[in-house]
Amino acid sequence: METLLTVRELRKTYRRGGGVFSQESDGARFTAVDGVSFEVARGETFAVVGESGCGKTTLARMLLRLIEPDSGELRFEGRDLLALRGNALRAERRQMQMVFQDPYASLNPRMRVGEIVSEPLAIHEPSLSSAARLERTTAILRRVGLGEDALQRYPHEFSGGQRQRIGIARALILQPKLIVADEPVSALDVSVGAQVLLLLQELQREFGLTYVFISHSLPVVAQVATRIAVMRAGQFVEVGLAGQILHHPKNDYTRELLSAVPELPRS
Repeated sequence: METLLTVRELRKTYRRGGGVFSQESDGARFTAVDGVSFEVARGETFAVVGESGCGKTTLARMLLRLIEPDSGELRFEGRDLLALRGNALRAERRQMQMVFQDPYASLNPRMRVGEIVSEPLAIHEPSLSSAARLERTTAILRRVGLGEDALQRYPHEFSGGQRQRIGIARALILQPKLIVADEPVSALDVSVGAQVLLLLQELQREFGLTYVFISHSLPVVAQVATRIAVMRAGQFVEVGLAGQILHHPKNDYTRELLSAVPELPRS
């Protein structure tokens, strides 16, 4: 299969403590992401699973250069993402979008839904007419299960699941190739989360999307992943096909995570 994303030895450290009155004047640092390497094939769902604080979100944000890595290599369709600046980076970013964890915090409460979803078009396709922008915005909202009446409403008027659908519509409006989904259902109840997962799978098939899916939940990952990386303390301890990781793990830490889950669906 064709490789879409290549990550080599990606690393990120932070200063430990960091408060104004911190006693640590020696510049002690901790490593959030410690030499992570992987490839993602076009059309697959590569899931990164691990406990809170293991570095998953830092990794996800580095993939889109929302956080700059200290070192490593990041290539998208063979192009060196870390070497891009300005317009070249902006052009590449339209192919890589993010669905955030918190559907409450990730939407501007002062903007109407139509403005939120169409904002990427205003940034990346400024020559698009207002009529064409409205048409594309309405179409993508309908595709994620929201009607035209959503355009003039504000985020607080929607449920958590509906807000996450708005976030998905915003990510898809530019027709990207890669979606990085950072815990997209963890703030939702189980039944609503299951509906959002189903929607993401439908959209993947329809638009030929590639997902990097971040989660702390093995049952969630079991529903969507083609391959899984298990992350602990900034490193991948095991990477493999979903069935192998979920049902025949090799690493002790992976077995510990699985032992805490009552039952997983068979892939």
